[in-house]
Amino acid sequence: MEDCKEVDIVSITTTVGTRADAEALAQAILERRLAACVQVEEGLTSFYRWQGKDCADVEVRLTIKTLAACAEALRALFREKHPYEVPQFLAVGMHASPDYLAWARGEVRTVAGGEPDPV
Repeated sequence: MEDCKEVDIVSITTTVGTRADAEALAQAILERRLAACVQVEEGLTSFYRWQGKDCADVEVRLTIKTLAACAEALRALFREKHPYEVPQFLAVGMHASPDYLAWARGEVRTVAGGEPDPV
């Protein structure tokens, strides 16, 4: 990994309140080809402050594997489809194996309505 100069993959996480909401958001992301993979993980409890009150809620986490060029399109999709008023959008750059990166590039559109990134 010493020769890696750029981030290959971006992992974006968000949470929603139900499995149904998670599946709907995952489907919308994949239909628009904004990610190669969306993982859905149940069983989380989030403790946070909202509008001056302490809150605790069961949530479902989505981990979205995409390319950096799709981050803005994903933010736009969140504004349109995410059920939360202020959705979590946390992005972490990662390095991927060559085979995984090639697969992701083949599955993701880097420009809305464009063709998949060439491998």
